[in-house]
Amino acid sequence: MSCPKVAVFMGSISDKDKMQPCIDILKKLEIPYHFTVSSAHRTPERTARLVGELEEKGCEVFICAAGLAAHLAGAVAAKTIKPVLGVPICGSPLGGMDAMLATVQMPPGFPVGTLALDKVGARNAAWMAAQILALHDESLTEKIKAARQEFVAKVEEAAAEIEAEN
Repeated sequence: MSCPKVAVFMGSISDKDKMQPCIDILKKLEIPYHFTVSSAHRTPERTARLVGELEEKGCEVFICAAGLAAHLAGAVAAKTIKPVLGVPICGSPLGGMDAMLATVQMPPGFPVGTLALDKVGARNAAWMAAQILALHDESLTEKIKAARQEFVAKVEEAAAEIEAEN
């Protein structure tokens, strides 16, 4: 395990495709990360051990993705005072509402910053982690600003195309 700034935990390997956009953004921004599977219910000791080990190595933000009961983010929040970001995953007939509520409803003093479901939440979890890290990293701040300018440019290009057609 190297010196990751962000840890990304998934409750199940079946969540990997939904969390890949998070990893892609962390890579683009050159943020060191650790990506793994750990379950709040099946491997609670592993989850607690990983949080401790990663904190010792300098991890500053934890991103946790889980569906169904979705207790992973809460289990991690119980073991750290570092920011924990939760990505609820659709995995049941309830359409992700169960995961969303399990992730967002935390007791006082153990917050989880809950994002949107699935890939949208995965993307924004990476961006939120980057913004947290950028509070003390000017080079990362500049990377985020540049990425936002790319978003603006894409919208302006799309607008120019549409307007040229009419």
